[in-house]
Amino acid sequence: MLLIYTHKITHRFSYIMRHIFTTILGIEVTYTTKVEDFIKHTGPKITYTKQPLQNEFFVRSNDLLFEQGINDIQIYLADWQGTPCFFAAGDRSNLPFDIFSASFYMLSRYEEYLPHVKDMHGRFSPKDSLAFQNDFLEKPLVDIWAQKLLSALKEKFKDLKHKPRHYNYASIIDVSSSHCFAYRGFVRGMSGFFYDLASLKIRRVFDRVSVWFNLKKDPYDNFFELIELHRNNKVKGMFFFQFAEYSTYDKNVSPNNNKFKHLIKSVADYDKVSLSCSYSSFNDIALLKEEKKNLANVINRPVSSSRMRYNRVDIPETYRNLIEAGFTDDYTMGYTHEIGFRAGTCTPFYFYDIPLEVQQPIKIHPFAVHDYGLLKYRNRTEAFSAVERLYLETKKVNGKFITVFSNELIGGESKLNWKKLYSSILKRVNV
Repeated sequence: MLLIYTHKITHRFSYIMRHIFTTILGIEVTYTTKVEDFIKHTGPKITYTKQPLQNEFFVRSNDLLFEQGINDIQIYLADWQGTPCFFAAGDRSNLPFDIFSASFYMLSRYEEYLPHVKDMHGRFSPKDSLAFQNDFLEKPLVDIWAQKLLSALKEKFKDLKHKPRHYNYASIIDVSSSHCFAYRGFVRGMSGFFYDLASLKIRRVFDRVSVWFNLKKDPYDNFFELIELHRNNKVKGMFFFQFAEYSTYDKNVSPNNNKFKHLIKSVADYDKVSLSCSYSSFNDIALLKEEKKNLANVINRPVSSSRMRYNRVDIPETYRNLIEAGFTDDYTMGYTHEIGFRAGTCTPFYFYDIPLEVQQPIKIHPFAVHDYGLLKYRNRTEAFSAVERLYLETKKVNGKFITVFSNELIGGESKLNWKKLYSSILKRVNV
């Protein structure tokens, strides 16, 4: 049992210690504010305060874990054995920085509470993030720091016991448009037909008509090909279906379409099916609950996982809404157009609500790759190499590597050939 002495046990302190030691490192940990209990302890121990007590392992604390609310914090980056770090701790500390405050800063998404300009969909821009501005977005820093901490502790405490964790991979398929031409109803179908005709998109007109008359399969309808790919590569796949009425940003097949319902039910027989929440439900809890309930009725099992349309996350309101709607897991933490680790980690973590100063009962599963983030690469080789970099970073710390691909891009025509790219990624990262 590892004992940590500190001058004050706060919710922030408990939250980050549980995550670093229990979740990432597999070390049993307990805390005390009593000096006599700390001195009596004969096992491994850490002092986390302003001054060391004896010759124990000492990490000089920043004030962040003992504050409340949001403050304007100045971040100055330093280097720790080739790894970026911040919140310098001084010479007497066994670590050159406060690893616990820095980890809390990243996981809580502290910077997303600070004033910033949102994009047209109300999203935090990756370009405003500390990670992007300092070129460590592609590093799961929190996990790297934790592994370095473990090495330092094992050097000090030879008998320190910890439970090793194992790398794993999860593939997310985002289904905001299940079909390109099929099942879209007469009015939407004919509107699309005349629009393509007027735009002289003759190939698209031909494809549309071919699908209508069952001469050709809908290009987006690749679900069972994907399921087969997952099975052949022993991959855990998850399909997030949008199940919402038509709106400006929600253009999937109607949830009342029986063939669409049958498709979802069939997919759920093979892989896990969850909800891709509509754009319209972003600030509408009643609608969010309704979409969740309707999808659960189709697959005849509870729906507990969510993804937000366009990866829209407004902290902390989005997670509060998801909790109220009954979700326990969310897969939205990441950027659409930049690959990397938005929260600085490849380990699922519980959301910490800073205004309420409490750990919320929803687990965030951060993804490292969104297919739209690969559009900037010139060819399949470049895109594959970018994904491989992130996979190797995750593998080094035995984290969870999550990618998000859409049936749309995989089924569409492109210079990247998304189907081949996705297939080669599955073969590489699930080992």
